[in-house]
Formats: sequence, structure tokens, C-alpha cells
Amino acid sequence: MKPREFLERIARPFTSSSSRRSAGAERRRREEEEADLEAIAAREQRAFRYEALATATKGFSEKQKLGQGGFGPVYRGRLEDGREVAVKRLGAGSRQGAREFKNEATLLSRVQHRNVVNLIGYCAHGADDKLLVYEYVPNESLDKILFSSSSPATSHSGSRSDGERLRRSELTWPRRHEVVVGVARGLLYLHEDAHTPIIHRDIKASNILLDDRWVPKIADFGMARLFPEAGDGHSHVQTRVAGTNGYMAPEYLMHGALSAKADVFSFGVLVLEIVSGRKNSSFVPPPDSDADNLLDHAWRLYKKGRSMELLDASVKSSAVQEQVELLDGAVKSSAMQEQVELLVRIGLLCVQADPRTRPDMKRVVIILSKKQSTLEEPTRPGAPGSRYRRRSHGSGGTRGSQYSVGSTSGTSSLSTSNASSALSNAMTTTSSTHTMRSQGLPSHREE
Repeated sequence: MKPREFLERIARPFTSSSSRRSAGAERRRREEEEADLEAIAAREQRAFRYEALATATKGFSEKQKLGQGGFGPVYRGRLEDGREVAVKRLGAGSRQGAREFKNEATLLSRVQHRNVVNLIGYCAHGADDKLLVYEYVPNESLDKILFSSSSPATSHSGSRSDGERLRRSELTWPRRHEVVVGVARGLLYLHEDAHTPIIHRDIKASNILLDDRWVPKIADFGMARLFPEAGDGHSHVQTRVAGTNGYMAPEYLMHGALSAKADVFSFGVLVLEIVSGRKNSSFVPPPDSDADNLLDHAWRLYKKGRSMELLDASVKSSAVQEQVELLDGAVKSSAMQEQVELLVRIGLLCVQADPRTRPDMKRVVIILSKKQSTLEEPTRPGAPGSRYRRRSHGSGGTRGSQYSVGSTSGTSSLSTSNASSALSNAMTTTSSTHTMRSQGLPSHREE
């Protein structure tokens, strides 16, 4: 008899049946989690040998490391066939990371779209080493370029700042516009055209990767949710809050009500960030503005007919240069102004307080393709912490309006999370997560 079996027999009379059942269920759960990735790989026929990935990343060398996320490191590698890849490696002992890791593997194995990052394969090596293999995206993540410093360089970091300004200047207006269009198409695919609708839950600049042709690709599906009911445009589920400060919709952050319109809100924030080149969570208003955040600042400029003032200064300077060099500069300037004003308006419509007044992604794509000329007037954006109260359906007040601005002060609490302190500063607090070089990671994850 093996020593372990002998000890188990001795302890059996002193162990309650419920404890045995609990221990057995926990053991089965662990075994199932360990088998999940192998099962996915076998089903999709995308399995990689651990040795091949170790060779591709030069033994997971620090020099090959692209970044550090909440679940573990990401490495750049080159496969034997010459393909460049990014390899996500699950950190040892990370239970929360394991859940998100499995979630991403499961969801991405089912999607295929030009504007969604391509998952090439998987690898499971023992109980601890689990890896996902992606296409390598050379232009890194959007936030690395969009939010790079435009201030004068100091003597200690001159070369770095010069490089950042050069990269930022490459993100011209036509490229920014195409990024918005591409992300919109990617989200439409996830919400309506995927095998089962998917809500991403963490759309933000650091989760948008840019390939060598500046084509945007939505990445990081660790917190995404399969949502079969999303296709009807109205259904929502109650869930724990997970996302990033500055991007979460008020009804989701405050009440845990998740629907496809939560992604629409995050997309609206992203659009305004792309236009302005400024990050919502660290927004500092200009001296002549008392706006609380980037959304409020954009809305105030829009109401005054001054949306062009929101445009990133680096884009303005390049546009002036184009007008000097090209005979049709005035025509180009006029076209750019129309696009800027349209994107600001779309962004504001997507960040409305009431989710039912936000357009769905299908309508956004239609508007961006210029197949619709009339748009409703956006109201003041909905911002977590702005004292919104939720109304029940059919209650008094404006018909169809579920969220309205409260008239009394006080602190709202999260019905699905104990992070109530996040409400008052969610639009102004900088995310504390490690920022990855090529793959952005969410700062707030499910418990």
C-alpha cells in the first residue's frame, strides 16, 4: 500500500463526508482547469511544443520580453518557419490569471477578423506553464504612440522624447480616422457577427494593437464575456465589475449592469482620446476650462461649435504643413474638419448616460461609412461619480430613461463590488496596472 493511501485511510474516520466531498470537488476543479488548455489546443489543432516556444523566445530571455501583465510576462519570438510571434506566459501560482488566461484562449479560438488580434496557438507544459501564441504586432499598442510625450525634452531624456514625438507624428489624421473605423468594425463583429456575441469589457487604447500597415486589432480578451443575448441590443446581465478607470460605463461601474452598450461607452471614450491625443483618466483641463474630464471638455467645446479645438496639436501642425505643400490643401483641411467634428459627435453619443440612448456598433459603422447624414444631438456625457441614480422600468419621469442625474449629494455604492471609492475618481485616477509594451492589460479585474 502506498504511504499516501495509508494516511488517507487513517484520517478517514475523522473526516466528515461533507469535507471529503468539498476536497474532491476542489481536486476535480483543479484537474479540469489544467486540462482545459490541452483540450482547446487539441480541438483547434493549434498545439505548440514547449521546447519550440522556448527556442523561439531564446529561453524566455529578458531581452525578448515585450512587457509584464497582471497574469505574467509576454515575449517576442521567431518560430522555425520564420513567423514572428508574441508569447503570453501565465505566471506561476496566479489563480486569477489562470481564469482570465483560459477565458482568452477559449474566446479567441472562436473569432477571426481583420480587426481582432489573431491567436495562433496554445501550449500547456505541466501544471504551471501555460502559454498563448499570437501574431506579433510591430507597431505596438495605440497608447504607446497616442499618449507619448509632446513636451520639450530634458537633458537626461532628450533622445527618448525626440523618438516619442517622431512616433506621435506618424499617427496622422488619416491613420487616426482609420483606427477608429477599424476598432468600430472589430467591435461590431464581436457583438453581432461572432459565433456567439462577445462583450470585451476592457476596450481602451492599450488594448488596441497596430500592425505594420497601421491596421488596428482589438486585443486582451482576459475579461471578455460570451453574451448570447447581446444581439437583441437590449438585454443585460448583472456581473462583477471589471475594467479600467476612465473607460467604464456608469451603469456598469455603479450597478454591474453589463450589456454591449458598455463596450460602446468605452469606444466613445477611445474615440475622444484618439481625436485629442489626451488620456481621459489623467486629463488636466486647459486654464480656461473647468471641465471634470475629457468627455465633459469635449461636450463643452461641441456645444460652443468649437470641436476643432479638441484636435491634437501634433495633427494640426502636420495638417498645416500639408496645406503648404499641396495645392488642394484647403479641400483636405475642409474634409479633415468634417471628419473631426463627426468623430467628436459620435464619441459624445457613445458616452451618453443612458445606455439606451447610445448607438449600437452597427449604427456607428454605418455613420462612419457616411451612409447616414442626420444624427441626434448628444446630451452631457455620463461619467461615473456624477451622481447618477438608476430608475426602474416603467417608473415616473421621462419614458425610456433609466439613468438620470441625481439631485442630492451622497456616495453611490457598487451593488456587485466593494470598490465604492472608485466612483468619485474613476474618470480622473490613473490606472495602476503595469503597462505592456505590446499588449495592454486591465487595471481592475474580477475578484
